[in-house]
Formats: sequence, structure tokens, C-alpha cells
Amino acid sequence: MRFRDREDAGRRLAALLSPRDIPDPMVLALPRGGVPVGFEVARALGAEMDVLVARKLGAPWEPELGIGAIAEGGGRYLDLGTIDTLGISDADIEEATAREEEELARRVRRYRGGLPPPDVRGRTVILVDDGIATGGTVRAAVRSLGELGAGRVVLAVPVAAPQTLARLLAEVDEVVCVYQPPELIAIGLWYQDFRQVTDEEVLDLLARVRRPSPPPMCVGPDSGAQPPGG
Repeated sequence: MRFRDREDAGRRLAALLSPRDIPDPMVLALPRGGVPVGFEVARALGAEMDVLVARKLGAPWEPELGIGAIAEGGGRYLDLGTIDTLGISDADIEEATAREEEELARRVRRYRGGLPPPDVRGRTVILVDDGIATGGTVRAAVRSLGELGAGRVVLAVPVAAPQTLARLLAEVDEVVCVYQPPELIAIGLWYQDFRQVTDEEVLDLLARVRRPSPPPMCVGPDSGAQPPGG
């Protein structure tokens, strides 16, 4: 079973979330890949949506090898087992953290455009990504939500490694996942179209969910509005 693209994955994820009784949820998506998925979830649930920016911390000699992650709001996760095995020093960790904090701040400015961060205090947050392999960035994001006072956290993803989800169950209130393949290998293998999401696509989707709905037009004796054809 594969998803056509992230939009298809979001709709199928929303179909699992819709029957649940989740009062006044807020959807927070991890950019970039989680945003098209989160957009479909938010649209199906009639929920608010925003982003929660997180960044992977890479090993000094191999940036793609994750040793932890940070997220806006102060959340940080370190993979101590990998750090100890590779002999990565505290100085290396702090250097990687400082580098990614700069990029995280840049993305927050770009995606939020001066708007305040979403107020999650006491809210039920549906945290969405396009898939989870090792779960480092998700862990950092979940810890940020704890720091920010979220009332309840529902982790929602189309596809994830089952052993990772089992560990994450201890850190969130609920997990909703469409498919947990015994061997994940790579998230992109479970999508027919897994092209990289651009900043422009993220900004377009955020603009669509942030755009206020037009007020209803009142037609009555005192409204001043003209009925059709009047």
C-alpha cells in the first residue's frame, strides 16, 4: 500500500481522525513535508492549523546522520545512544545546535511572517508529519508542546516505523497512523510522489488556512443588503 502523494496521505489520515471525539483541535504540522498532510487534516476537521518548526541535529562529519533535534518553543531531544557510540563531544553537540538554531529562527520568521506563535495552552494539538522513521524531530516537537502548555497531544502520521511509534506512545496522549510497515526502510518508498516540498508551497498553504472567512451576508429589512436581482 502506497500513498499517491502527501495530499492523499492527509485525506486518508483525516478519515481515521474524523470519527474521534476531539473537541476544538489545533493542527500543527512539521514543515516542510508535514504541511500538505496537515492541511488536508485541518480542512477535514474544520480545525485551526499552523506550523511547529523543528530541525534535525546532524553528526559533525555527516549532517544527514541525526544525533538529535530541536524545535521552536525550547524542545530538544538528544539520541544519547548514537552520541555515545560515535564519541560525539559536548562541543560538537553545541556547535550543531547553534547552527540549527539559526536555520530554525530563519524558518520561523519566513513561515510566520511576524505573526505570533499559536497559543496551545490547554488545547488538544494534533501534531502532523508526513512520516516517522527514527522520530527525533517529532520528539523535540512534542517536548516543545509540553513546554508551551498543550493540554493533550495527538500524534498523527500516514506512515511510521512501529518500533518508533511504540516509544513515542510514552510521550504523547494518542497516536493515529494509517500504516506501520514491519520494515519502513525509507518514508519516501511509501509514496508514489514524494517530491520535496518548497517554502513557497508551505507559505501558500498557510496563507489559505490563515485567510479569514468572509462574514455571512445578512438579508433583512434593516440590513441594507439587496436580495439577488434587487
